[in-house]
This record gives sequence, C-alpha cells and structure tokens, in this order.
Amino acid sequence: MRILSSNSKLFSLGKEMSQKSITSFFTKSPANKIVKRSLSEVENIDSSNVIPENKKVKVDFEEECEKSTNKPMESSINCQADSGPKQNTQDGKGLCMLTESTKFNQIEQNRLAAETKLMSKMLPALHPNIGLTWFQALRSEFDRPYFKKLSKFLAEERSKTTPIFPRPEQVWTWTRECRIDEIKVVIIGQDPYHHPGQAHGLSFSVPVGVAPPPSLLNMYKELENDIEGFKRPGHGHLIGWARQGVLLLNAVLTVKCRTPNSHKDQGWEKLTGAVIKHLNSQGEGIVFLLWGSYAQKKAEFVDEKRHHLLKTVHPSPLSASRGFFGCKHFSRCNELLEKQGRTPVDWSHLPAE
Repeated sequence: MRILSSNSKLFSLGKEMSQKSITSFFTKSPANKIVKRSLSEVENIDSSNVIPENKKVKVDFEEECEKSTNKPMESSINCQADSGPKQNTQDGKGLCMLTESTKFNQIEQNRLAAETKLMSKMLPALHPNIGLTWFQALRSEFDRPYFKKLSKFLAEERSKTTPIFPRPEQVWTWTRECRIDEIKVVIIGQDPYHHPGQAHGLSFSVPVGVAPPPSLLNMYKELENDIEGFKRPGHGHLIGWARQGVLLLNAVLTVKCRTPNSHKDQGWEKLTGAVIKHLNSQGEGIVFLLWGSYAQKKAEFVDEKRHHLLKTVHPSPLSASRGFFGCKHFSRCNELLEKQGRTPVDWSHLPAE
C-alpha cells in the first residue's frame, strides 16, 4: 500500500508539472513575443513613422526569410524541376532525396526564394519563379547597370497598350524545368515568337493547342528522317526535352506583339551571354546546337576543347533546304552524349502538357 501511495503522489506531481508546462508553453512572455509585419505593411507604413530607406530593404528581406524558413516545403517536389536542392530518384522508390553533393539545403533554398521575391519587386525583368540554381548562378548579373536599365525599359513597355510576349510569369520558363548543373544540350533561338499565344519561355516551343510554327515543323521533319521511330506529335510543346536537360534558350527573352526583334539590344543578350559563359566554365561536354548566324555568335563564349558545337543554318523555311535538312544534329548530339557515358536525349518524349 505504501508503494501505491508513493506512485499516486508521483503521478499527481507529474500531472501538476505537465499542466504547468503546457500553460507556460502557451503563455507568450514579452521576451519570446515575435512581432511580424507583412511586406505590404512595411511599404504602406504611415509617413510619420517611416523606416529609413537603407534599413527598409533589410527589414523586408529578413521578414521574407522568416516567412520562408517557417513555411514547410511541399513533400511532393518534382524531381526534374529546379526547386533548389539536388534531387536523386535512384532510391528505388522514386522519392526525391537530398544529396550531400550539393551546397543547397532547405534553409538556403528558402533564403534564395525570399531574395528572388524581393528582387523581383525592384527589377521587373526578373520574376520570383526563376529556378533557384539559375538565380544563384546569375545573381551578380541582376546587380549590374544593364539589367537595371533593361528592367526600366521592360516596365515602360508593359505599361503601354501593345502586349509584350511572353507573359511575365513565363519569361523564365527555361530555368524551371532543369537545374543549371544538369544541362547537357543547348539549343539557341533568336527571340520569342511574336504572335499572341505562341511564346511561353522555351525557344522554338509553343503551348499545347497552338499550331507549331514553320521552323518547328522543319525540326520535326528532320527528326523524322534522323531519329528512328520518331513520330511527329500533334502539338509544338517541347517541355519534354527541357526536362531531360535540353536548354531551349532565346538570345532575347521578350518581344513586342507582332514586332520581331523589337527588344533587341536592350540588355537580354548580355544576360543570356552570361548564361552561356557559366555553362562553358562550369559544365563539361555540353552539346551546343547552333542554327543560323545569330545563334552561332554565342560560339565565342564556348571553349570547343571542353564542349561540342554543331552548326548549320536556321530551320526557317527560308534557309532549311540549304543545310538544315540532312544535318542529323539530333542523332549526332546523342552520339556525343553516349561517348561521355551520359544518357542520350529521347527526342520522341514530347508529352502534351
């Protein structure tokens, strides 16, 4: 009976302590109280209590970081998309696993996401949905005078009545489907399609439901003659290539409706040149498909001892018959990849998404 009595006292004492702990946990002390402000509150704060300009960006950025760090990441990350951390699906279960081979971790990923969001508010040429590995690699470019000038130009263009293509949220599509360190093929275009509904951020590609333009139809024609078993799809959406490490990059990333080359020499060429320079210095054995004189200008940024350059005329109906047909660039590209022990591109993988 003495033992039971002792246990009962211990139980009562434990219960009392637990209740105090719970009460203490849910009682906010001044020392632990965290005051949060939304970005809109900071931006719309009363003029009598204005945060100094040199501190405001810091406050905004710290708040964005805090929000992002406290926000749990989605568990169903697309393993092929550029969501930040290196993804590995070789665990036999198709699960996305973070590897030690990358410097990314979840905190760093959230910090970068917060930074892209904040910078996009100040630079209209940027968008918060840019792939994080690409943002990290190109971060210094966004601070350069040319990019600030480009952003000002783009803001003015978008404020006018004539539409600008692609839409802001689609300008950086090429960065979202594959990490920058997983690029193995580069196809360079000139500038986006300039008719409504065509451009969506991947060179030569159009959304499902939009008729493939003549240049893309000529690419399909060459594929039919070059790649055994290739069947022309009923659409022009090339996202299936992008997800395999094929960078579909235009030298200029925006255009005015029905006015080709209207955004030429405004700064995009410097940005995409920086992309090629990064791939040249950090990559190895990348295959560059350079079609036409405009794309071939980017060859000056590529070390042919480190990478492979395949050149021919543009697939446009104006020039395709002068060398594009019969170039066999698609099969030659795969041969070069296989010699390196890399997975060839499945050019037939073009899902209608």
